[in-house]
Amino acid sequence: MCAEFATVCALELLGFGAEDAFGATLRFANLSPSGRLVVARRHIRCKGLNQTLRYRPQPAMRILVIEDDIETASFLVEGLKEEGHNVSCVHNGREGFLVAVSEEFELVIIDRMLPAMDGLTIVKALRAAAVETPVLFLTTMAGVDDRVTGLNAGADDYLVKPFAFGELVARVAALGRRPRKTVAETHFKVADLELDLLTRTVRRGGREIALQPREFNLLEYLMRNAGHVVTRTMLLENVWDYHFDPRTNIVESHLSRLRTKVDKGFRLELIHTVRGAGYCLRA
Repeated sequence: MCAEFATVCALELLGFGAEDAFGATLRFANLSPSGRLVVARRHIRCKGLNQTLRYRPQPAMRILVIEDDIETASFLVEGLKEEGHNVSCVHNGREGFLVAVSEEFELVIIDRMLPAMDGLTIVKALRAAAVETPVLFLTTMAGVDDRVTGLNAGADDYLVKPFAFGELVARVAALGRRPRKTVAETHFKVADLELDLLTRTVRRGGREIALQPREFNLLEYLMRNAGHVVTRTMLLENVWDYHFDPRTNIVESHLSRLRTKVDKGFRLELIHTVRGAGYCLRA
């Protein structure tokens, strides 16, 4: 088996497919000894091989590239746009972080060594800000410890320069195929009642209501299930983590106090008792 055919087989595993024709063209990105990015096109021909290697189109993604080297950044932007992606690019770490947290992207490609804010700090800050956008490090820092540090910081993939552009495209496609993480809901509102998980505050009609921790958790569960009846057993399991009946009126007493704090003094009652069934929070 010739080396070119082996390359074809390997790249097929990374998301490329073979179609009838003679020969194939792949584009690779490499760094010259001086560190400058050069683009080379490699034409693969195998005697007797009647196949062409072509990329299977993937759904377009919105990608942010954070790369301070202008030539490298231009190559990445041009190449990814040719693959059909919508690409934005910034050239320093601080600006890149601000863009990543303020706009919606499906992938962020980051260099490790950046001015203003390094790539590792960016990823840690993104994860601390609950930004779950997939991150791919693209860097010359090739040591095993460097890779481990990058992945442990919150990156989803790590690719070392110099790199084959075909491999980058395949890794981008693989990250794009991963199920998107759902954004955790942190603010709930029913009528004029509002609960904020981040600040641990409850307001009704603009007035803050002071709740004990268990009362807050109880209200949170009711608001997450607003409009639906929740049983006493459901409350015991999800608010108290009891998987047995404690034979006390713990649920009823807490609900009574919560109802007093949430409904007393307001024309519209929100917490309702559904006889024989449970409780429901609704407008």
